[in-house]
Amino acid sequence: MGLLFRTSTTISSSCFSLRPPLLFTSTTSAFTISNISVLNSQRLSLTFVKNTGCKVSCSKVKIEDTLNDEACELVNGLELSLGEGDDSINAYLCTAVKNNNGTGILLLSDIFGFENSSTRDFAYRVACNGYNVLVPDLFRGDPWEKGRPQTSFEPWLASQSPERVAKDIDTSIKWMVDEFVAAGISKKLGVLGFCFGGGRVLDVLARDKDACFGVGVSFYGTRIEPSVAASVKVPVLFIAGDNDPLCPVSGLQEIEKNLAEGSKVVIYKGRGHGFAHYPESAEEDADADEAFTVMRNWLYNGLVLVQ
Repeated sequence: MGLLFRTSTTISSSCFSLRPPLLFTSTTSAFTISNISVLNSQRLSLTFVKNTGCKVSCSKVKIEDTLNDEACELVNGLELSLGEGDDSINAYLCTAVKNNNGTGILLLSDIFGFENSSTRDFAYRVACNGYNVLVPDLFRGDPWEKGRPQTSFEPWLASQSPERVAKDIDTSIKWMVDEFVAAGISKKLGVLGFCFGGGRVLDVLARDKDACFGVGVSFYGTRIEPSVAASVKVPVLFIAGDNDPLCPVSGLQEIEKNLAEGSKVVIYKGRGHGFAHYPESAEEDADADEAFTVMRNWLYNGLVLVQ
């Protein structure tokens, strides 16, 4: 615990800097797993420095990326409707076409919702590394909008019932289990989230009684109850900045005490809230790419290598 590393990366810039349009987008209420081409030979070749403690300033990760430009561009986007009747929710699915490893990832958005361009861009980047990424609408068509007065934030948040949000997440999980796990395509699912969604990652894993998930990733999660960590049985990666009042390091230290074995907390010096998916400077952009690399290794080692 307390080891300090610098991040070393060797990556293909096309996967992280170039965000070409999705090959096609359609609206559908059903998705057939046969649409996914699983090509294990296209999997990434990764070298991961295993966790020897829990909290580190950043992670030393070396990646040899076998993805080419064409593979990164082959990502399909689908608008979905999950569930039935009043319990139905909208969701967005990004699927890798050429290098699909068959693994499902549940991505829980920040307060700006599943249609936010930065969230969909991040889902695309994850998918182009071989995954099937589902982004549910956690706010039933009423995400927070930047133009709203700040005084209305707490009333808006109160209108997003935790019970309803949890139910909608469970609807998403059931769909993913049916499509990926029950079909024998993926042994375990992964869950990652930002901000509001990052806080819900622990909630999802704590109530995962059927052991559907293999790993979790929380980017600067908010409103986390530290005691929930004791109920989480799988490794969780926390990524945050030390200049983030919404996800203070002190709070992560409390959570850290009860994390499952193999979990890791990665802190980026000088970074604030949202730096990994809303970088606002060249320096933040560099740290965002490093954080993405750390996350990508985490998912690969925890989900793909164990298949």
